[in-house]
Amino acid sequence: MQFHHHGYVSGDPRVKPAAGVGIDRPEELPDEVDVLIVGSGPAGMLAAAQLAQFPNVTTRLVERRDGRLVLGQADGIQARSVETFQAFGFAEQITAEAFWLTEMNFWRPDTENPRNIVRGGRAVDDEMGISEFPHLIVNQARVLDYFAEVAANSPTRLTPDYGWDFSTLEVTDEGDYPVKVTLVRSAGPDEGTERIVHAKYVVGCDGARSKVRASIGSTLAGDSANHAWGVMDVLANTDFPDIRTKCAIQSHDGGSILLIPREGGYLFRMYVDLGVVPDDDNGKVRQTTIEQIIAKANEIMTPYTVDVRSVAWHSVYEVGHRLTDRFDDLLPEDVGARTPRVFITGDACHTHSAKAGQGMNVSMQDGFNIAWKLGHVLEGRSPESLLSTYSAERQVVAKNLIDFDKEWSTMMAKKPEEFNDPSELEDFYVRTAEFPAGFMTEYTSSMLTAEAKHQDLAAGFPVGKRFKSAKVSRVCDTNPLHLGHLAEADGRWRIYVFADQAKAGESAAVANLGEWLATAQDSPLAATPEGADLDAWFDVKVIYQQNHEDVDINAVPAVFKPQVGPFQLTNLEKVFGTAKDEDIFDVRGLSRDGAVVVVRPDQYVANVLPLTATAELGEFFAPLLPARQPQH
Repeated sequence: MQFHHHGYVSGDPRVKPAAGVGIDRPEELPDEVDVLIVGSGPAGMLAAAQLAQFPNVTTRLVERRDGRLVLGQADGIQARSVETFQAFGFAEQITAEAFWLTEMNFWRPDTENPRNIVRGGRAVDDEMGISEFPHLIVNQARVLDYFAEVAANSPTRLTPDYGWDFSTLEVTDEGDYPVKVTLVRSAGPDEGTERIVHAKYVVGCDGARSKVRASIGSTLAGDSANHAWGVMDVLANTDFPDIRTKCAIQSHDGGSILLIPREGGYLFRMYVDLGVVPDDDNGKVRQTTIEQIIAKANEIMTPYTVDVRSVAWHSVYEVGHRLTDRFDDLLPEDVGARTPRVFITGDACHTHSAKAGQGMNVSMQDGFNIAWKLGHVLEGRSPESLLSTYSAERQVVAKNLIDFDKEWSTMMAKKPEEFNDPSELEDFYVRTAEFPAGFMTEYTSSMLTAEAKHQDLAAGFPVGKRFKSAKVSRVCDTNPLHLGHLAEADGRWRIYVFADQAKAGESAAVANLGEWLATAQDSPLAATPEGADLDAWFDVKVIYQQNHEDVDINAVPAVFKPQVGPFQLTNLEKVFGTAKDEDIFDVRGLSRDGAVVVVRPDQYVANVLPLTATAELGEFFAPLLPARQPQH
């Protein structure tokens, strides 16, 4: 963490100085906003926390509840989400309070006595080392709390506007704030009163019954699996030995259970199989009582028993898989004629079962994707055409999620005798581990993602996939660090320069690239606004192949040591050597001839280039940036 470059800081450095619209931010909801976020779920709160980092963007978040979420229904946190939490600065805190999911056990009928279940197998949660971060279980409400804290401590001092229910909107295409939004007061002495807010953009994060989605004429389409599950968060005593381990439990003829231990050491969640729902059920299965769910759980878990002492929450749901045809307000005939003004995220545009632990995680990545793009467009960093990439990128991700969840939820509902092999469910869990961990997203070529012409230079950083961190050693202070953990959710692009084998000061390729980045008119850094720090829009780092003690920091090109802040202090923390116990060049398949790896503000690899490909680097960024000024 860096601070003091604007003067001595004696307070909490996580609380950033108020700036831009955060100075004297009005408590009352204004009549005009740049971005109106509807709904304070995972997508909405992450989008708010990201947009709050853009000082000159007025963002407001409206929520129909009268305060924070108290009891969240989602709880599974993928390793990819923990990477995202790291970028927002709270991975360490939330990991400390969460349940760590390190193993999954599989229970099936005893071959000697099929009425009883026995442990049939164990699977390590991340056997392949997909991420250095753990798979966590933590209440959704706590996730929202952390994002709310980030937003409140940001330059814009963003806090939710509770007690406002979205009614409808109209895109008028008139004036600077063309989206006319009607809100209704849902709490307080003036409950029921209407008011109009005009916005440049609206982001609908208002769930499966989204009114924002309805306002833009989009619908969820799909099917139901006609299979019901009871879910309960309970405090209980039991003789089941794996009650604090994630388990898939299959009984002989009573159905299945997915057991999820919760944070705090005592609470656990059970998804209890209630069986096939008849076509003429008409919702009767949703009237299943908590007593019936508990009884069914005990039947499945024979010979073990569960003595429930307290129920924190329970529900009944039918598995359904639905997807919208578009994630923004552009009709097919509008494409190319205008850019989108309204976006939908999360359950508003994709629904599925809860058992794969995907909903909250994918929703957060929806919010991350659209938020930084809106920030760039509104601050003049990028053209409005950037916003069309949101629906194009995230709809494919949602379709892949639904396809995966259909397979997983179908397997969970199977009877043991329907499997070709008793270990089939366990094998599927291990084989597909990268998907539920959140790492199968791979954006295809677009204005944001280049074609992988030079992928062989950085095999471990696939273009279109998230930047997979590895250890390095920072030269200035000799600290061993994970390179990816230094990328904050600050809206900046990352340009990682992996040097060739020559030492600092001896590499012509690195020196020439550094000179081009700092001085050329077609360098992306030339778009940096006059008066801003050189690294205001681009975080440029260099990683040498030598250990830190063999890197002469005075010989490193100046672009990797930018002068920042009002005192123009030299930032020495962008220069790295290899870690002694883990050479990043070997670990990530980096060419010993060096490579440039470009990473988007949302942590996805956008391009891989040779050190000498300055023209290609300039051409990649040209459509993403405003007119550039010669560097001084």
